[in-house]
Amino acid sequence: MSVVVVGRVAMCLALGAMLVAGCARFDDTASSPFTPEPSFNPAEPKRPQTTPPSTTRPSGPCIDPDPAVVATCLDTTGGIITAGNGALVAERRTGRILRVVDPDTPPVEVARIEVDGSSPDGGLSDIALSPTFGEDGLLYAYVTTATDNRVVRLAEGGSPKAILTGIPKGATGNHGAIEWTAPNRLMVLTGDAGNPGLASTPSSLAGKLLRVEAPAPGATPEVAVSGIGVAGDLCFDGKDSLWFTDRTPLEDRLQRIDPQGVVTVGWTWPDRPGVAGCAAAVDGVAVSLTEGKALALATADPNTHMITTAPSMLSQDKYGKLGGATLGPDGSFWVGTVNKTDGQPGPNDDRVVRIPLPQAGGGGGPD
Repeated sequence: MSVVVVGRVAMCLALGAMLVAGCARFDDTASSPFTPEPSFNPAEPKRPQTTPPSTTRPSGPCIDPDPAVVATCLDTTGGIITAGNGALVAERRTGRILRVVDPDTPPVEVARIEVDGSSPDGGLSDIALSPTFGEDGLLYAYVTTATDNRVVRLAEGGSPKAILTGIPKGATGNHGAIEWTAPNRLMVLTGDAGNPGLASTPSSLAGKLLRVEAPAPGATPEVAVSGIGVAGDLCFDGKDSLWFTDRTPLEDRLQRIDPQGVVTVGWTWPDRPGVAGCAAAVDGVAVSLTEGKALALATADPNTHMITTAPSMLSQDKYGKLGGATLGPDGSFWVGTVNKTDGQPGPNDDRVVRIPLPQAGGGGGPD
């Protein structure tokens, strides 16, 4: 496997971020999960960090008339993470990592990883910045290779370093996710490689939620949860809740694991709408739906973390199939579409779009 990272001068221009030691490879502002925990409904609304987009858009190829669309004409997207006043989004099949900011700024490729994106859900699944990115400039990724699924670490100008290898690869079930829950703890969600039996096999890394302490080449994982189906995403609320999504033959699930390792079910969908990416805060969690073509917003009690009412649906049938999700720098959700996966994309797919929180008292129906 190899990685191509754009040069230092281009990176500075693309990201506009300088560190004492030189240009940052990826803008780390507001990307760490160890800042004060976010809330979907803060007591005092935060001023958006980005200029509101124009309400009118020029016409032309790859220019979407919807001002909420941040980027267009991407390949099928993978994970998406907040970075400064924009986001980094992965392209699952190409292995590219792109910086996206607003509709008037073209996406900029900041890195590319060699991956095997030939399976329906394999390739570059997810990305995460190191919690100490300001010092080490490292980015982590969950990828599919010719032989396995694995977690790798990237640094400017170097080849990927394998952190965790040997996660089984199958014809399907290759998608995975990564998330930091402490400065020295990386959680890894793995799919079942198309074989549900592997999820309950203790010796297999497939179908598990893994805990990797002090992640470095050759790290040994610990199994935190078994029985994962088709892996969706991981999202940490910055405090004490790590949420994760997966799909089983019976239902799609949103589950929570607390710092003591206790797992509880947050919500299930017997109609299996295709749970995918998630974005968490102390008072709830948003889940992207692929077949449901919506963003499901579930409200959780900040103290008990229980979800007692059905999630509301945001932007249903507006952007097609949704994949990765993150809580964006402007307080809205930033999600990537995956419409090219089934060969039926729109003219500007795939895209990164902003989905705002519903106004207080405005109801929870589709917008």
